[in-house]
Amino acid sequence: MTDMININTKCDPNDTDEIKNLHGKTVIRPLRGTTLYIAECNVDTRFGDFHAYVFQDLIGKHYIMALTYGKVKDKEKPFYIRLHSSCVTSETLRGSDCDCVQQLEGAMKIISEKKHGILFYLLQEGRGAGYVGKSRDRMLVQASYDQISTFEAYTVMGLKKDHRHYENIPQICDLLGIGNAKFILLTNNPDKIQAMNDLKLEVISTEPLEFESSPFNAAYLASKQASGHLLRSASHSTLRGKSAPEPVPLFKPTIVPNAQRFIYCASYYLPMKPINDEILLTDKQFYEMFKHRPIDYYINMPNACILHYQALRNNRFLIKIDVNNLQKHEEHCRNDPVCELLTTPYWFKIHVYYDIISTREFIILTHGTVSMSHYPIVRLQMESLFNRFPLRHATHRDRLKQSVQLIVRYGVGIILLLADDGRGAGFGAYAVDRMLLERGEVPHSDAARKTICVDHDANDYDGTIALLQHHCPQKKIQLIMNTSSSILKKKACINALADYKFEVKKWLFLQQEEL
Repeated sequence: MTDMININTKCDPNDTDEIKNLHGKTVIRPLRGTTLYIAECNVDTRFGDFHAYVFQDLIGKHYIMALTYGKVKDKEKPFYIRLHSSCVTSETLRGSDCDCVQQLEGAMKIISEKKHGILFYLLQEGRGAGYVGKSRDRMLVQASYDQISTFEAYTVMGLKKDHRHYENIPQICDLLGIGNAKFILLTNNPDKIQAMNDLKLEVISTEPLEFESSPFNAAYLASKQASGHLLRSASHSTLRGKSAPEPVPLFKPTIVPNAQRFIYCASYYLPMKPINDEILLTDKQFYEMFKHRPIDYYINMPNACILHYQALRNNRFLIKIDVNNLQKHEEHCRNDPVCELLTTPYWFKIHVYYDIISTREFIILTHGTVSMSHYPIVRLQMESLFNRFPLRHATHRDRLKQSVQLIVRYGVGIILLLADDGRGAGFGAYAVDRMLLERGEVPHSDAARKTICVDHDANDYDGTIALLQHHCPQKKIQLIMNTSSSILKKKACINALADYKFEVKKWLFLQQEEL
């Protein structure tokens, strides 16, 4: 069990004055360098109870989390730590073209097993270049059919191979009262070891974080090894990489004609992990795979590799596999085409926009081709940074999975990622909300939001729906909502759809409300 540190006692008198609120409770927010303490709360994960300390850099404005496990006050034994950079595509959107989510969950598992450590979660997407840089990197790599690496793409774009910095880490350690502690660093990257040494943090040893590669990240891992990462398996991988399902054209960033605050920066294909072991095939893939042995052969095997299948609209098939049995079958029949089902993703196309007003990226995923003959299924998916972790209960992640299932089965859909936590108020507001609730200072979230002084729903629906119009010009959709009551709760969203003259032809609900 993690102990809660009274972080208010960790600041110098010179940093801030002690201020009392109306109830006489201490409300100081300690500051070290450019790192401001914001809030703290518990995080219930599959690997046990972590405690999250949330900070914000006053120059870059980005948030940093320190997820602690065990007695942080105990500085006598070394801390197992991980410096982890965010990856929205693998941690939120189920992408399988990198190893980031495996490293995140693997590090948390080790820290929980050692019962003493910290995972520092830094919002430094794309090795610090931001998601615009990362998305254009992926577009370049896919357009070249993987003939250039991610690091070569960065060079083409005039970027360094790594723009990350870790100056906040010693400041956070100081705020937590562990600035003089010893650390065991979980990493494959020598640059992180050097960074820790440069910041005068004592790293007594390192432990690797390496996981089995896939056909989608084999080239990426090989490029990491070539750049100096200490990876053993990448050099002798026998996997053949899998390319995007269609050619990816290159284009220069361009304005969105009817919403000129947005710059359309990149588009590329994301291989998304299938849900519930249901694999999607086109009719061409289906007949090619089963032209020598019919699918019933695999269904009727003593240890069935395929449990059942169904035909879907637009000449597609959804196949339910038994992963364990298919993996055993692959050991004996590696060249059997059916083994390809183990590494067949859902292909979604990612579109990345930069907003010159909010200075944030907007992410839209499309599946299939929108046309006048059918109405795309649309989901406005709220993001939660905490849901990027292996939570015991991950509501946002579960809703995304349900939405993906509906879209894949139907064949045409659009997911718009609302990337600000706290219903658009931002991660800082969400973290303070959680802290106030856990401490019993407010009875419910609505009361917390009044205390914080933010709206019930602060999402930028006008900007989001303007981008939806860019991908769905016929303006006739099927809209996914959490429940039927969400129609009343999401007035701002419904009003924005009406303002842009969208017609909701059908409402789809992820959960039925009790009568």
